[in-house]
Amino acid sequence: MKPYVIICALALASCAGNGDKKSDTSANASADTAGKPQIQAPAQDMDYCFLRTEGTSNQDTTAIHLLLKGGKVTGEMKWLPKEKDSRKGTLNGTITGDEIKAVWSFMQEGVKDSINVAFKLSAQELAQKPLKVNTADGRQVTDEAAGYTLLYKLDNCSQFKTAGKPAM
Repeated sequence: MKPYVIICALALASCAGNGDKKSDTSANASADTAGKPQIQAPAQDMDYCFLRTEGTSNQDTTAIHLLLKGGKVTGEMKWLPKEKDSRKGTLNGTITGDEIKAVWSFMQEGVKDSINVAFKLSAQELAQKPLKVNTADGRQVTDEAAGYTLLYKLDNCSQFKTAGKPAM
């Protein structure tokens, strides 16, 4: 009879041990994500607006309005420096995962121009690869070797509303 009791006790201890392992795993998973912000993937078929201010008194503004639909990205981008010529134009491109590759076609000083731009989009933030000057022709291009270091904060599209209606 004693061997039977010992086997039952070992079986119960074994089952209890497995249950603890499962709860340890979920406790570890909770501990891993505790205190870390959860990044949400960008929703499709939705408008996003972002704003970035910079300069000595945050007087220079860049505003971006994006519309995602079926892997395509359209929108507007406005670079509005305080005492320089602004750039205002359209964005057209694609999104793969959370990365956007687009062409920004704009007007500056009455001249049409365009630049390829690269963004990384989350539900709460937009990040852009910085531009650099191509020394061969003096034009700005996206620095593909750089990270997504220019950060834009989610905005209420205030830069794109006119008379209570979106400008687009």
